[in-house]
Amino acid sequence: MVTKQHTIGARIGFEGVGVHTGATVELSLHPAEPDTGIVFHVFEPSGLIHEIRAVSANVSSTDLSTIVGDLKGPHVATIEHLMAALYAMEVDNVVVQIEGREIPIMDGGAGAFVRAIEAAGLVAQRASRRFIRVLKTVRVERNGGFAEYRPYEGTRFEVEIEFATAAIGRQGFAADLTPTLFRDELANARTFGFMKDVERLWASGHALGSSLENSVVIGDDDKVINPGGLRYTDEFVRHKTLDAIGDQSLVGARILGCYRSFRGGHRLNAMALEALMADRSAYEIVEGAQRGTPLRQPPLVAAAAPAFGPQVL
Repeated sequence: MVTKQHTIGARIGFEGVGVHTGATVELSLHPAEPDTGIVFHVFEPSGLIHEIRAVSANVSSTDLSTIVGDLKGPHVATIEHLMAALYAMEVDNVVVQIEGREIPIMDGGAGAFVRAIEAAGLVAQRASRRFIRVLKTVRVERNGGFAEYRPYEGTRFEVEIEFATAAIGRQGFAADLTPTLFRDELANARTFGFMKDVERLWASGHALGSSLENSVVIGDDDKVINPGGLRYTDEFVRHKTLDAIGDQSLVGARILGCYRSFRGGHRLNAMALEALMADRSAYEIVEGAQRGTPLRQPPLVAAAAPAFGPQVL
């Protein structure tokens, strides 16, 4: 287990389209000092920069994606795929500069982010990594689904979904999270949606950048309409697991425990994380994965068109 904090070894640039806004976005990742965490620098046309920390206390919406910041002002939407890649590839400290209000969807998953991180490499830092060790089970329920954290010696995800369509049905994915597991089994799983929902989403100003090149689409006949079909037979639950990883990363530290959910999504992921952090007897904060006295630190409060490839500079 890696016990030192890490940042990326070089600047990484991306350009792509926001899946909901349909706007072209320029994004760059920059190495950062120890204990920085993941911080968004949102650039306004005037040159003004707004800083938004990627922590659950700053989450303002979990309706169709995870959004941090002020919905009526500076914010960053659809952060879950990038956050999942940074968390799974064990990047602790990065400044994310963005010209726009939504992370580019790229090809619908986190593969482009993973490949760029691997190309840039990681740099170990002097500071120790902080962990949140789950000490007892914490569970929440919503609309027939549930999510819970359980004690576990490692970082594990057990995600199960159920949809009333033959194209999906009931699927499950369970594994311990490692960079290799994420890269090979989860990163390329794409976001998905239903053709029957398209007009409603467009009317509400969403899915304006969605296309068959960045989303798996299920048609009115309950079949996947993408020409290339699925990347995995269970691509849907793999993407839901990817989302859960991204949402969990917003706790601001590494979680040692098992996250299990059934019929979950961004809202349920956020509820479970908030419930865990609200119960101080359910976890302990340790450094270097060793049991110890809780650390003195700010409280952790839980609360498209085809994209261009990344540039590593």
